[in-house]
Amino acid sequence: MLYLSLKWIHILSAIVLFGMGLGSAFYKWMSDRRGNLIVIAEVNRQVVLADWLFTTPTVIIQPLTGLWLLSLSQMPWTTTWVFWSLWLYLLAGLCWLPVVWLQIQMRDMAILAVKTNTALPACYQRYARLWFWLGVPAFIAMILVVALMVFKPS
Repeated sequence: MLYLSLKWIHILSAIVLFGMGLGSAFYKWMSDRRGNLIVIAEVNRQVVLADWLFTTPTVIIQPLTGLWLLSLSQMPWTTTWVFWSLWLYLLAGLCWLPVVWLQIQMRDMAILAVKTNTALPACYQRYARLWFWLGVPAFIAMILVVALMVFKPS
């Protein structure tokens, strides 16, 4: 029962992690493209909040439950699909950490621009491009992690 409960938590947190990441990225990217400063500020605020409420806990839950499941099943972390899943998860995390910082900076810039009735600073667009391009390898890595978890190639 413990194994199945952990597996359920692991799968559910993977769904939340993947879904929140993709959903937040879509709404932020679309609001930036639209150009409405009030919408940009609000979406940035919500994306940062969603990262703290949903993404951060799942980022922690995923490796904890995954490693616990490995321990219970007595599967070594050096098993090919596990090894590559861990490395890809680490890659996604290394992309996500600067993304979080960028999101907070862009949120603050957008809120200040709304409060002062000014345009977004030029660095907002640079940050948005960097945010987008850091998301690409993170997204691909997470797709591959899910594929490895499902197919478990040797």
